[in-house]
Amino acid sequence: MFVLIVGGGNAGSHLAQLLLAQGHKIRIVDERPSILSRLHRELPTEMIVEGDPTDPVELEAADIRQADVLAAVLPDDEANLVVTSLARFHFGVRRTIARVNTPRNSWLFTPAMGVDVALDNAGLMAKLIAEEMSLGDMMVMVKLRRGEYSLVEEKLPQRSRAVGVMIKDLPLPPDVVIAAIFRRGRVVIPRGVTALEAGDEVLAVVNDSNANAVAQLFGDSDGMVIIEPK
Repeated sequence: MFVLIVGGGNAGSHLAQLLLAQGHKIRIVDERPSILSRLHRELPTEMIVEGDPTDPVELEAADIRQADVLAAVLPDDEANLVVTSLARFHFGVRRTIARVNTPRNSWLFTPAMGVDVALDNAGLMAKLIAEEMSLGDMMVMVKLRRGEYSLVEEKLPQRSRAVGVMIKDLPLPPDVVIAAIFRRGRVVIPRGVTALEAGDEVLAVVNDSNANAVAQLFGDSDGMVIIEPK
């Protein structure tokens, strides 16, 4: 995969190094002398393009037309939007990612401005805190499909409503699938007739709209009535 990174600050250079370590092709564009000096110490020279990253000519020189992904991580929101708009509507880049530096500007970072994914650090932190508060002991392992789904893990406590219930009888919400169960050091492939036990570590794919209901089902019942198999 070829990723064009626009902005060679700390975020851009760190991203470049991570992608290189994973075997991806990268190119990074910046015009600031102090940033360029550091980039030349950290990255191969042929990966660095010196020039105005909002200039279509410089982006063309950086092979933007061949890029699979463009990441705009400049410290100025307006510049990031200029870059993503050029990338999407002028050069036809398939996937664009932009950093939001000022949270109040996040409403501008939309597909209409050429942005597929907007990274707002403050917003991401607020969302993570809200998830941690609402999901109890259930852990989000990874986000899927742009955050619409999550792979979650929950260790069933003794008083979980799901303990002793076969999977086919669990009142699972729509768009929820139990992917695996870890039980006493071994993997149990979930079947409809598999009954859950206290101490099971359950991996499930959940729609974010149903995550809280799954957390309540798998978590401590705190005195609630145990579900009986049908």
